[in-house]
Amino acid sequence: MTEQANNLNTEFRSRTYNIPLDNIDTDQIIPAQFLTTTNREGLGEFCFYAWRFNEDGTAKENNPLRDHHPDRQQVLVVGSNFGCGSSREHAPWALLDYGIRAVISSRFADIFCNNSLKNGLIPVTVEEQLVEYLHAHPDSAVRIDIARRQLTVENYGTIQFPLDAFSAFCLTRGIDQLDFILQNEQEISAHEQKYNK
Repeated sequence: MTEQANNLNTEFRSRTYNIPLDNIDTDQIIPAQFLTTTNREGLGEFCFYAWRFNEDGTAKENNPLRDHHPDRQQVLVVGSNFGCGSSREHAPWALLDYGIRAVISSRFADIFCNNSLKNGLIPVTVEEQLVEYLHAHPDSAVRIDIARRQLTVENYGTIQFPLDAFSAFCLTRGIDQLDFILQNEQEISAHEQKYNK
């Protein structure tokens, strides 16, 4: 994410796309057979693969993502306990590469939530009432203000969502934890030289 480090990106607007299912696990997001790479690029092709394709690679007619338009629907609205199951950083990688910038849910699995924040995917936790509203109003226009930790939903209003200050700092600058450390490399080196006698 380093190439974006100098461009503050405090908010974005999008339409929503609904997958009104609870307990969507990381194996559904990115099946285990596609975990052989450490390259983040190209994983979007395998995002929700078993939902989208038959075993022979042909598209499924009942694919729940068949009407998704990643160019304008970059916010996924899902049921509770999203990202449960095994810990895999590939899950947020796949979602990001598929065109998803944020996921709205009433509850996220802790490890998935942490992995998402480290990799630039925004988990937006809201009350169940708002999730139900969004599921009843597909393709809603939303604005996510990362710096202010605000979600604005068309014809609904603006609500706060939880986001720690360090994650917000990194997300608005397009950096991860390693980038943050490297930005302070000179100060760290000076401190080490001063106290490592």
